[in-house]
Amino acid sequence: MGLELTLHCLGLPPGSKVIVPALTFVASFTAIIRAGHVPVIADIDPESWLLTPETASDVAAQTGAAAVLAVAAFGKPHDTKRWSAFRKKTGIEVVIDAAGAFGSQWVEAADVPVIYSLHATKSLAAGEGGIVVSGNPAINARVRQLSNFGINLDPEAGLPTGHLSFVGSNAKLSEYHAAVAHASLDQWHLHAGQRQKIYRTYRETLDAACGDKLQWQSGSAPAAPTIFCVRMAEPARNRMEKICQSRHIATRRWYQPLLHKHAEQVTPTIKMPVPIAESIASGLIGLPFSLFLSSDEITRIAEAARQATATHRKQLSPHLDHHG
Repeated sequence: MGLELTLHCLGLPPGSKVIVPALTFVASFTAIIRAGHVPVIADIDPESWLLTPETASDVAAQTGAAAVLAVAAFGKPHDTKRWSAFRKKTGIEVVIDAAGAFGSQWVEAADVPVIYSLHATKSLAAGEGGIVVSGNPAINARVRQLSNFGINLDPEAGLPTGHLSFVGSNAKLSEYHAAVAHASLDQWHLHAGQRQKIYRTYRETLDAACGDKLQWQSGSAPAAPTIFCVRMAEPARNRMEKICQSRHIATRRWYQPLLHKHAEQVTPTIKMPVPIAESIASGLIGLPFSLFLSSDEITRIAEAARQATATHRKQLSPHLDHHG
């Protein structure tokens, strides 16, 4: 809802084209459609696994896109100052979907709204809900109003207080969830440190077990990791899934199928070539991660990864073979 309402507030004509990366959760995609616009699915960077201003510029030149919904995939932050420079140069609006990046994604450019999720799986968990952060008072006021059905509560707005001035939605954070979020925030720094420690141990253990057969998303680890995702050669990924299933270890193929592979009836959509996203996704695997993950469990998972990658040498595409 935060994404959808923010897109509504950009002042774009109905049916505007909005660029979104192929590697993201479907909520990014559906928010664009529900806001009355057309998603333009674009490729990602081979190292960061994120949409970049350079790619967005190329795609916009080809499609006439009016906005970008960039995603902080797996909690990796975007440089909002770079996106602000892109916005000023091109006139194309930018919104950051930072659903899983609370604590990592900073809002350093006032003209680039950032939206966080408070879902139970996120680092700041309220059970459900979200936060819209923007340095634009007009966007903030409009999002607040739209989240309350579109009712005018501003006596200076030129309309009677209580009158419906826009068609909004009931997207307010409930009092209960707000209370849970406050309690979660009290423990956030403690839990963030614990998550970082587990993440470092986990990655070091997997690297020791698998050598150079793994690719990690480039950049520093998120401030409070909630997802643990790694790329290996596709045959190794497939073996890893089977080994883990036999040992009762859960795995996930995060953000798959990629956006351009969803049902044809999910329209309208413009699909640009996404060879990098397809190559990366073919070997991505999400492994268990939580505050309760023990060193013994990490060792078990690393042993499964060692077996999965042992029978083949590294098979990552040469132009995508980076180790972050």
